[in-house]
Amino acid sequence: MNNEELNEREKNILRFIIQQFILTANPVGSRNITKRYDIGFSPATVRNIMSDLEDSGFINHPHTSAGRIPTDKGYRFYVDSLMDVQKLRNSEIGLINKSLETSISETDDLLKIASNLLSSITHQIACVTYPKLESGIFEKIQIIQLTTTRILVVITIKSGLVKTMTLELNSDLKTSQIEPVQQLLNERLGGLSLQEIRATFKERFRDIQEDEHPIIRLFVDSVDKIFKDDTRGERALITGAKNVIRQPEFENPESFQSVIELIEDKDIIIHILEKSGDDKQVYISIGSENENEKLNEYSFISKKYQLGEISGTLGIVGPKRMEYSKVIAIVDYIAKMISEILKNEK
Repeated sequence: MNNEELNEREKNILRFIIQQFILTANPVGSRNITKRYDIGFSPATVRNIMSDLEDSGFINHPHTSAGRIPTDKGYRFYVDSLMDVQKLRNSEIGLINKSLETSISETDDLLKIASNLLSSITHQIACVTYPKLESGIFEKIQIIQLTTTRILVVITIKSGLVKTMTLELNSDLKTSQIEPVQQLLNERLGGLSLQEIRATFKERFRDIQEDEHPIIRLFVDSVDKIFKDDTRGERALITGAKNVIRQPEFENPESFQSVIELIEDKDIIIHILEKSGDDKQVYISIGSENENEKLNEYSFISKKYQLGEISGTLGIVGPKRMEYSKVIAIVDYIAKMISEILKNEK
């Protein structure tokens, strides 16, 4: 039996098992299904179907329990083929809109509120990564003289994000030297991404006499520093630990400790968030589908948001027994709202 060969009875029983397990966190037995759902089958018939589903790897039974729980394969089939994504309630839409629209003065504030919203509504751990400047398109550079040997460099990318840094020269700088270099940089770098600039800067300015333009020499020597995406010491916001640890999966100390370790190791979460696939689709990764073994008991649901031509990612991480239909709808809606607000702010 593979995914395509599940008949309607098997699909229904698998759907009921997963829905019940998400609801109760307890293994689901045949009698539980026949009592709760009007399916017209006897417990014996349901047991036979459950046995077939277990043989095919969609469900499993823990220890000596007579009940069954979904496997990663079962959850994946449920998400792809059995689940209907919920429509958000008007009250949820109103809360999200009101919260996000009051924070539009600063991108940082917007993302912090989005992270808090995600964790409070879904009761999971929420993660939001800042936009990556690497793919941002260079718009202009400004050079401001601070002293005879120090300059302030201001780089603006088309999405509206700005990077500033100070640089020290080895010799005194004349004010008259700044404008020609600034104009030259803007002419030759316009329309390139920061990543492209770092890779090709030296070649693009090979014809410039460095003794005439000491700033260019400084840029050549410091190109990786100047055009690097280091505007955020913290690449991600992670909130909601207090929400997820209330769930039954984390009642024992070992599981509780695993959540704490996960939150403390942000790089693991950032790595999987930044792998989120197509910009227009919600990305779902379940249990063993995650590369890192520490994530085998967790699911990720995430989506990219846009800030001009660059993007960040927001999503949630929680136990595999999560309300996928609701979480997917919330992640999708908040990502769209953030993109819309940032677009209007540009």
